[in-house]
Amino acid sequence: MGKDSLLVFTKWPAMGVAKTRLARAIGKGAAWRINRAVTAQLLRRLAGQRWRLTLAVTPDIVLNKPLPVLWPPRVVRRPQGGGDLGARLERVLRPASGPVVIIGADAPDVCAQDIRRAFEALRRSDAVFGPAADGGFWLIGLRRRIARRVDLRGVRWSSAHALADVRARLPVKTALLRTLVDLDDDTAYHSWRATCAARRLARQPFG
Repeated sequence: MGKDSLLVFTKWPAMGVAKTRLARAIGKGAAWRINRAVTAQLLRRLAGQRWRLTLAVTPDIVLNKPLPVLWPPRVVRRPQGGGDLGARLERVLRPASGPVVIIGADAPDVCAQDIRRAFEALRRSDAVFGPAADGGFWLIGLRRRIARRVDLRGVRWSSAHALADVRARLPVKTALLRTLVDLDDDTAYHSWRATCAARRLARQPFG
């Protein structure tokens, strides 16, 4: 069995390119700053672990552009290629040489423990998902034999049906991780902000 592989899907962080739905609600500048901060923190948490970390980058033309503050220079990059999200996921899943886990760069609460649990789940199950609060997912993981024949045509991406549609196309033993928020729109963003505020309040001493 090959080494565990973790791929992080990410876009070139130009203003107005990433987080477009969020930008419509809170402004391009705010969405750009949030996207950069979340991506940088996520990659710091996940680099240097026991898995092979790769950035799956879009658009392809920025593959080799330097971005040292955000994209660690020692982390391998590969292009996502064209097509919808399903086509791009299939493209990076099928060459898998071992268990493979893919996440986006927009779930701010993902930690190394989540990724470890995903790979542990793949020792017992054929697929693992991290459900998102909006009906999508922040993580998909597959065993090699499933990854090499996955077919994600017809999935209703960016909708409340995305996770259910993908699971319907993978009639295999599946494990689920904890539900997290993807910062895709203003509803998700404000929900996450409220959660962060509650956490800070919970840590304050009383009496």
